[in-house]
Amino acid sequence: MDLRLDGTTALVTGSTQGIGRAVAARLAAEGAAVIVNGRDEARVASTVEALRAAHPGASVEGVPADLAVPADTTRLLAALDDRGGVDVLVNNVGLFGLDEFTSAGDDVWARYLDVNLMSGVRLSRHLLGGMIERGRGRIVFVGSESGVDVPGDMLPYGVTKAATIALGAGLAKLTRGTGVTVNTVLGGPTWSDGVATAVAAVADAQGVPVEQLKEALVARRGTSLLQRFIDPDEIAPLVAYLASPLASATNGAALRADGGVLTGLL
Repeated sequence: MDLRLDGTTALVTGSTQGIGRAVAARLAAEGAAVIVNGRDEARVASTVEALRAAHPGASVEGVPADLAVPADTTRLLAALDDRGGVDVLVNNVGLFGLDEFTSAGDDVWARYLDVNLMSGVRLSRHLLGGMIERGRGRIVFVGSESGVDVPGDMLPYGVTKAATIALGAGLAKLTRGTGVTVNTVLGGPTWSDGVATAVAAVADAQGVPVEQLKEALVARRGTSLLQRFIDPDEIAPLVAYLASPLASATNGAALRADGGVLTGLL
């Protein structure tokens, strides 16, 4: 299917690994000019090089910035303005972890809020107006089923993901009749780099093999229909579709790519 993304420019935040990198690769394959973002300059450069090699002829650039730092965000936005803005914003960057509620201090909550919520607020606030003026544009939040069914051992993560779903729904109301859309993808348990790192740390602390803990985590999500972790490449096609002109009738939605973990009809 041709997603008609030729000639569009897309920024994918947190795209040096995991879901973000898979989304960037998919958009590049569909003909979009992709801007890769990450905190580490070397990793951004490496990702840009790898995507260019994998998709010859694709336009891929990189802008390193830590989006939890307002000054870095300002610098990123200035670079986007120099390019004339973007047609697609994929708010993917996110902080993931297991946190005991009683021991997670204000600094922990502030970090989750800055990365998972405020990065999307700052970028959308700056870019949405230009999209509306041009009469076209897409904002896609990469959310999580944990924002709907918040886990007790991941409260900072789940609560900030719930706030992101609300942010996307609210922003969509500002696009009424404009040709701009704002949607959220609710990913399920995904074997991304961040999750793999967190699981490895927990496995080491508990003295169990990573694969054993991985299987236990899947079994714990008893509602999962997929019965395994999702691969980032399985999330990317839905994000790419929502970023495309083909998704013009989908706005203010939270679409599931959760492997059947959520049990509600919607």
